[in-house]
Amino acid sequence: MKAIIILLALFLSLSAHNFSKVSTGEPHLVQKGAEKEWCPVCGMSIKMFYKTSHAAELKNKTPRQYCSMRCLVEDKEEYGIEDSSIKVVDASSQKLIYANDAFYVLDSDVKGTMSRVSKLAFALKDDANEHIKKHGGKIVSFDEAIKSAKQSLASDKALSQSKKEKKVYAMGEKIYEKMCSKDIDETNYIEINELKADIKNSKLCKPMDEQKLQAVALYLWEVKRLGDLGSIEGKIEVTKDEKCPICGMFVYKYPKWAAQIYYPQTHYSFDGVKDLMKYYFLNKEGISKILVTDYYSQKAIEARDSFFVAGSDVYGPMGDELIPFAKLEDAKTFSLDHKGKKILKFDEIDELVIRKLDE
Repeated sequence: MKAIIILLALFLSLSAHNFSKVSTGEPHLVQKGAEKEWCPVCGMSIKMFYKTSHAAELKNKTPRQYCSMRCLVEDKEEYGIEDSSIKVVDASSQKLIYANDAFYVLDSDVKGTMSRVSKLAFALKDDANEHIKKHGGKIVSFDEAIKSAKQSLASDKALSQSKKEKKVYAMGEKIYEKMCSKDIDETNYIEINELKADIKNSKLCKPMDEQKLQAVALYLWEVKRLGDLGSIEGKIEVTKDEKCPICGMFVYKYPKWAAQIYYPQTHYSFDGVKDLMKYYFLNKEGISKILVTDYYSQKAIEARDSFFVAGSDVYGPMGDELIPFAKLEDAKTFSLDHKGKKILKFDEIDELVIRKLDE
């Protein structure tokens, strides 16, 4: 009996391993730029996890592609993505289809991507049933699949974080020390996939495989970046639950761009000066202080005493941004280095300036 159980376990293990998530052809990548190869949430390769890949459009029509439903759900919580824009890769044909039309196989013996529970989508119900014959699981709708992903998100994130802390960060640090340029400024990137693209394409590290690239990117993005910025005295303090009231993004993810408006009984945090100004124009009464992050020192400065560069080639989390400086000399230096169009005092920023940044 024991031998039968062992053989059954071996068969199930081999069955799961016979299913590969890797794209067998040229993957359909919907994102723009060099970073399109990687998930913007976790940094994992879209091609390596293509058969669990999902795509969607943000409210500003920016296309995003994820390695998994788990990363889609995480992004959806922050950006409020409409379900009607979500597509998924048909695990059979490897074509993108609308997620609402897909037949999802939930909890087969195929290992989940960024989750304990696997979620694979099929355009045809017959293909879903064929997968179940080999790998188990059950057919559910997109709504049921995404509900499952939401329910397990907290535990999936905790498990992932535990693995990174036990192994990945240390591996990434060793790779960084041995193989990478020490001139990498990880605070200059908005998303982890942008960092990975620059490491690879600008040859900031010696050639390495995807596993090593992911490890070093995670170390730089989640450890070194936050540690370097966290050690700055006098920086803007933001808790992990604070969302920008304009765009809904979690502000703690973008410490280099953090800004705040204080009222007598409360305050609001923003992921950049542009969104802060949008809120300010509608809520000017009773403000006690307005803090923005000096681009060079990364310290909190009073916005109403600061200088702002508009139209530069440096982008914030929400695209074109007003770049703040405590000193006019620093604003002039930055403007020359980064093709700034004008330098403004706080009182010179009006709604037309903000509208032009969004064009």
